[in-house]
Amino acid sequence: MLLHEGGYTNHPSDPGGRTNLGVTQRVWEDYVGRPVDEQAMRKLTKEVVAPLYREQYWGVCHCDDLPAGVDYLAFDFAVNAGASRSIKTIQRALKITADGVIGPVTIKAIQDAEDFINSFSAAKESFYRSL
Repeated sequence: MLLHEGGYTNHPSDPGGRTNLGVTQRVWEDYVGRPVDEQAMRKLTKEVVAPLYREQYWGVCHCDDLPAGVDYLAFDFAVNAGASRSIKTIQRALKITADGVIGPVTIKAIQDAEDFINSFSAAKESFYRSL
């Protein structure tokens, strides 16, 4: 993921505001437990943000428990839209209760869902278009 995330941006139409390596300033401030300024956001490196990616996106989405390919879809959307939204979008695409927690029911439903990737991708596209 970090190979594909760009550098520093602060585009006026991006609701995330200051962002570097896919990490918004708000997310970074929550992670480090203090306010940061533009200079701090510009100085973020892949090595510094990698633990955040693992803890707050990969880990929260239980990507180690998901099938190959689905793990990356969940992770990618979590980075872009938040882990909770990614998980609930997965669950809605599977037509199961969207409780925002990846557990045995969600994992089993993914294993049995042939059309999951298409449904999930369509839901992601819809979200991005809504921005």
